[in-house]
Amino acid sequence: MSHLQKKWAKARISSAMAGEANMVLDEADEDRAFHFHHALTQTQTPQDDDSASSSSMSSTGTVIPSPSRALFARPQGFAGGRSLDPIPWTTYFERELFLPSVATTATRISEDSTTAITTTATITHHVYLTSPAAGGKGPLFVMHHGAGSSGLSFAVLSAEIRKRLPIPDLGLDTLATDLQRVVELTQAAMKWGELPPVILVGHSLGGAVVTELARRNGSGGVGTNLLGYAVLDVVEGSAMDALQSMQTYLSTRPQGFASLRDGIDWHVRSRTVRNSVSARTSVPALLVDKTPAAAAAAEEEAAGQSVRSRDAGSGSGDGDGDGDGDGEAMMVALAAAAAKHRKKPWRWRTNLAATQPFWEDWFFGLSKKFLEGRGGKLLLLAGTDRLDTELTIGQMQGKYALQVFPEAGHFIHEDLPEKTAMALVDFYRRNDRSTLVLPPKVSDLLAQGKRV
Repeated sequence: MSHLQKKWAKARISSAMAGEANMVLDEADEDRAFHFHHALTQTQTPQDDDSASSSSMSSTGTVIPSPSRALFARPQGFAGGRSLDPIPWTTYFERELFLPSVATTATRISEDSTTAITTTATITHHVYLTSPAAGGKGPLFVMHHGAGSSGLSFAVLSAEIRKRLPIPDLGLDTLATDLQRVVELTQAAMKWGELPPVILVGHSLGGAVVTELARRNGSGGVGTNLLGYAVLDVVEGSAMDALQSMQTYLSTRPQGFASLRDGIDWHVRSRTVRNSVSARTSVPALLVDKTPAAAAAAEEEAAGQSVRSRDAGSGSGDGDGDGDGDGEAMMVALAAAAAKHRKKPWRWRTNLAATQPFWEDWFFGLSKKFLEGRGGKLLLLAGTDRLDTELTIGQMQGKYALQVFPEAGHFIHEDLPEKTAMALVDFYRRNDRSTLVLPPKVSDLLAQGKRV
């Protein structure tokens, strides 16, 4: 064998021996990697489960790797699109309280047993609170967290509890009482000795509320200071008819907006509010940024649907894996929903659909109540077609003043603020008692020596 042949053969033998060594090393690494992956699968929810994994689970819970599983793939964390942004406590509670307790005193004996050492400490308790429903008559769940935990560990649970409890009382009587209380508290805060002359003005539901309060005048209302009340674009007949399609309207309007500007733009383009200046002022108060809460809710739902889909697939035994395909499709769809929530974080502050149990109570008998209340009465409408029979008769009898603004929409006071202001000021002047000039009393004339 030549020198060149010997060198070539020696290189081949060295290469083969190195390959065997590497093979042994790779097998050892593979074994360690498999055990590491196996440990992770015991603590994490697998993201790419398939039908084979369900059939490879033994009765003792031991995971047997299937050929299709990537043993060395990097363990998956959260599903695509899931956010890890913190969720503020305001999503779940209405307020937080810091309650300092009375100072506590503790006495201990020094180590040499010669002196007594007294220490004083003040403890501040941190409380998250959502007031009981039903005007304080609902239950108050008092919860205490575990060692090393936080009161916010009950946050999501508290939201689920509220879903299953009766909603607060929003009946007409309660709303009128609230309005009366607001007037009283304002008087106290401003330190008014007595209320100035009062004109109650209410739009839509607010019209029903001010009418109810006006009917109480003298027995819990605003007393003799009430000059009159004005109702804007609400009558019993049209209101009760509109309630039939209210849920349809709520389901077709946008559920959220990408920004406040988009919310304002929708109100103007849909002619919900026809005055852009007023819309730019009033609409921001109707919306709230629920980016963390909305995304978290959608992602929780996505996770729940995914788990249920996998459970359904696991129950199919050695099926063809369609259950897993459906689960993945569901996961993708719900992840898209979560992304949509993040794209349109500005949501309606008030859940009108949740108030449906009170809708009829708000407007039932409104026309009769309006005509029976004390003081002057003004009705502003966007069209005469809104008048029902009872109000038509009352208007012909001169029981109230009526003005119609056909160029306005439902939000009369926003669409035509100048004309509405003129109508209200004129209504006040016609009912202002301070401008009345009464004839002198006969007794005063006689006391002055005048002949009567």
